[in-house]
Amino acid sequence: MAVRGIIFLLSGLLLGGCMQATLDPVSDASFTARDKKLLANPPYEKATIPLTYQRHVVQYHRKEAPGSILVDTAERYLYYVLPDGRAMRYGVIVGEDAQAWSGVARVGRKEEWPGWTPTEGEKRRLGPLPNYVEGGAHNPMGARGIYLFSGNQDTLFRIHGTNQPQYIGQAISSGCIRLTNEDVIDLYNRVKMGAIVVVLGPKGSENRVASAATGRPD
Repeated sequence: MAVRGIIFLLSGLLLGGCMQATLDPVSDASFTARDKKLLANPPYEKATIPLTYQRHVVQYHRKEAPGSILVDTAERYLYYVLPDGRAMRYGVIVGEDAQAWSGVARVGRKEEWPGWTPTEGEKRRLGPLPNYVEGGAHNPMGARGIYLFSGNQDTLFRIHGTNQPQYIGQAISSGCIRLTNEDVIDLYNRVKMGAIVVVLGPKGSENRVASAATGRPD
């Protein structure tokens, strides 16, 4: 009887949102045929992601509407806002301090297994790079690209997958927000075109969040 009571209490806590729900990696049902082929034996080592950076459903107390995305660069989390005061939380790789960006944008484009065109700045920072890399598991853009726009203008910042999942929770990118390929597929399937994306700067300070109308900062 006592055991049954404990089980009932734990079930009530979970249903009430008092505990975080850790989710299994996105199931094969969410994968396209190409996803299954490319992710079956990826050309990088599979990483063990710390529990805190694994995909969770968590309570969410900010004002963003369901369907919005919020990125907390200081804590290395991306939140996809759900109804009823909840959010899907993903661990991410964020930009290095010199490459960091904060602001408000919208999802202006989505692409599966996008190609990568290194910028001139990336070529200077990272050394010799090809002018273009075809989409695939070896590509730094990973399985999905979510492109951030200000009005009709591409800000050149993206949310995308990665071929370096071992760095989830760190700040090493050129400013873009990277998720594991499995998580970015999950996010891609949820987020709609035109969705608001808020990227908080260091310490999540509100005064660092600019209007989408300002475009990409210098």
